[in-house]
Amino acid sequence: MHAPAELADIAADVLARVRDRAPRVHCITNTVAQNYTANMLLAAGAVPSMTISPDEVVSFIAGANALLVNLGTFDAERRAAVDVALGAAGAARMPWVLDPVFIESSPGRAEFARELLARGPSAVRLNPAEFAPLFGGDPVDEAASRVAAACATVVVLTGTTDIVTDGSRRVAVRNGHSLMALVTAMGCAASALVGAALAVETDAWLAAIAAIAALGVAGEIAGSTARGPGTFATAIIDALHGLDHATLRGRIRVS
Repeated sequence: MHAPAELADIAADVLARVRDRAPRVHCITNTVAQNYTANMLLAAGAVPSMTISPDEVVSFIAGANALLVNLGTFDAERRAAVDVALGAAGAARMPWVLDPVFIESSPGRAEFARELLARGPSAVRLNPAEFAPLFGGDPVDEAASRVAAACATVVVLTGTTDIVTDGSRRVAVRNGHSLMALVTAMGCAASALVGAALAVETDAWLAAIAAIAALGVAGEIAGSTARGPGTFATAIIDALHGLDHATLRGRIRVS
């Protein structure tokens, strides 16, 4: 198990590698989140692409380094694109992230998310409301670790305290700001950042910690000057762009 100081160093190193390599994350995400997710990826040093056309997805996946599958806009076109994209990503052994947005509100959406879970995502980033429809049970620490082990994935359970577990390892990340919950697409952007980290770090658990910690620290910095959710939405993009090794290492809170 890594000590907190070691995890802080690793997180800062992962962010540096994202900036150095500029990985492309192909995002099949919802219409509400596309612009904000793209800007957050760019701020972190990654490159976004967003097409959902089945005629183009395979070509875009071929040049990408990670894939995000976000169910926020659950329409027929995106559903078809997801299937094509996962086929291409699987053939390329590409890391991918599942973000099962609002599955608690739709049985059909939840069933599709469970089908996607069976296809082996590198990480699943979700909130407590989405946990039970996908995994069953209560979103407690023990349940998160149990299902991560059973599904052979990394579970990133975000909330006031973020839990990142692969079943055998677990860490709590206590960075962030309350205004993050008032900005549309913040969770979607978090999932995309996990994808960017997966593109440069083969240990999915460490990659997820780095992405979530970087976003949380950027949120704290943004929250110190923001006047409300509007200014915060812009300030966190600036904070993520300006986040340096020393600041991330010094402010990360993991246990």
